[in-house]
Amino acid sequence: MLQRAAMTFGMLADATRLGLLTALLDGDLDVTALTAAVGAARPAVSQHLGKLRLAGLVTVRREGRRALYAVAGPHVRRLVTEALYAAEHQLTDWPAHHEPDPPVPAPR
Repeated sequence: MLQRAAMTFGMLADATRLGLLTALLDGDLDVTALTAAVGAARPAVSQHLGKLRLAGLVTVRREGRRALYAVAGPHVRRLVTEALYAAEHQLTDWPAHHEPDPPVPAPR
């Protein structure tokens, strides 16, 4: 479990990948919209999306010829949101305002 969690944090350690996940918090998007959202070249966005998909952090579904990407579930959504909150609090003098820490599962 710890290895998998470390791999997840490794995926989030890249600003472009974190930007892609952040853009997907608002809903499903295709590569064209994600390219515009993060301001990166289309081939780079496609590579990052492939890594995120293999890591289980995004899902993809087809609508005709378009591939639509989505955040892979509520845990990933919360992890990204909490990372953004933590950064926000580190960069501002805003006080902590979120619920208390949930219990941490024991490593297996």
